[in-house]
Amino acid sequence: MTTTTSQELRAAPAAGPLALGVVQHSIFWIALPFGILDFVLPIYGRRIGADAIQIGLFFSVFSLMTVLLRPLAGVALDRYGRRPFFLAGLAGYALTMFTFASASQVWGILLARALQGLASACMWLAAQAITADVAGAESRGSAFGRVTQASSQGGILGTFIGFSVLFSLELETSWPILFIGYAAVALFALFKAWRDLKETNPSVHLANSTPIPHSRPWLLLMLVTVVTAASWSMVSPVLMIFLQDRLAADVTDLATAFLPAALVWAWLPSHLGRLADRFGRKPLMVLGLAAASLTSFLIPGLTSLAALAILWALQALCYAAGDPAEQALVADLTGGDQRGRAYGLYATAGGLGAVLGPLLGGWLYQNVGTNAPFIANGAVLALCGLILAILLQIPARRS
Repeated sequence: MTTTTSQELRAAPAAGPLALGVVQHSIFWIALPFGILDFVLPIYGRRIGADAIQIGLFFSVFSLMTVLLRPLAGVALDRYGRRPFFLAGLAGYALTMFTFASASQVWGILLARALQGLASACMWLAAQAITADVAGAESRGSAFGRVTQASSQGGILGTFIGFSVLFSLELETSWPILFIGYAAVALFALFKAWRDLKETNPSVHLANSTPIPHSRPWLLLMLVTVVTAASWSMVSPVLMIFLQDRLAADVTDLATAFLPAALVWAWLPSHLGRLADRFGRKPLMVLGLAAASLTSFLIPGLTSLAALAILWALQALCYAAGDPAEQALVADLTGGDQRGRAYGLYATAGGLGAVLGPLLGGWLYQNVGTNAPFIANGAVLALCGLILAILLQIPARRS
């Protein structure tokens, strides 16, 4: 099995701060529209004549494009380097925002979402590979946490800006203004990255690269990634409907209740990632799954928005602890000339789960009971945590 070498550890501090800083700053600016799209896209789609199926396609086409592209992009990252694909992702996001700004028909939104899926696959895989390249094995958890924080902080800022613009003008008038602004910011991020980011993969342009070792820990990680992604996405489509019915809350109330969880994502992942660096990946992954399982079991018993806010914040804490540890583990199990493919497979596994989960969640909600998706999700997460606790054997990191 491939583990981190002392050469990688020595190289990381020299290249790390600048490359990580460029990645984090770029993602902060690119993430401005992330938070508001989920809220506003269905509303704008309805305004331009989209029916329920077409609005569903707005979300499905994005996921489909990422699933199709990630394996190919992962191979290309190892062959041609991280920098071209990170820049291509930023350029793709700028084009996506311009397409959103000009979209006044359903096909325009579908085109924008397809472009966004392509840009997302390139940028995020490159960002993960760059982070793994330049962060030493003893600091990867914290580094991945900082990238997550940058995305969350950008999303929070962009949501405040977006709602301020949308509430000031009619939706049809404010929509193009808002997304032209997001496009201009994406172009700024692209320029800064083009100027400052250097290639981080020392194996770029090698004719032969080492195959990914299909070891037991690697295969177990891929399996758990598929299952947990399917389980969590099983809940996502029905959660808002369930909460509106159970708590009689509107979208504004639910957005306010989500704010503590958003702040957790914005400020804590890097600190929790340090725990994964100090105590190991496995304890944080298992603890995160166990606590997330508990919160899912508790959702059907919610009686107030205050309880929802506490539960959401606890759930965010769980995932903010486990996510950096899991991303760092991918790098721990692979070498520098394998990481593009490794993160491509890892992201594809999560994407496949996200495609399958909503269908099962909708069926359970409609045919078994409104509590069923949350109970099933809690059971699956608990089982995955138990499997990792018993079966996952992580090799010692050499220094």
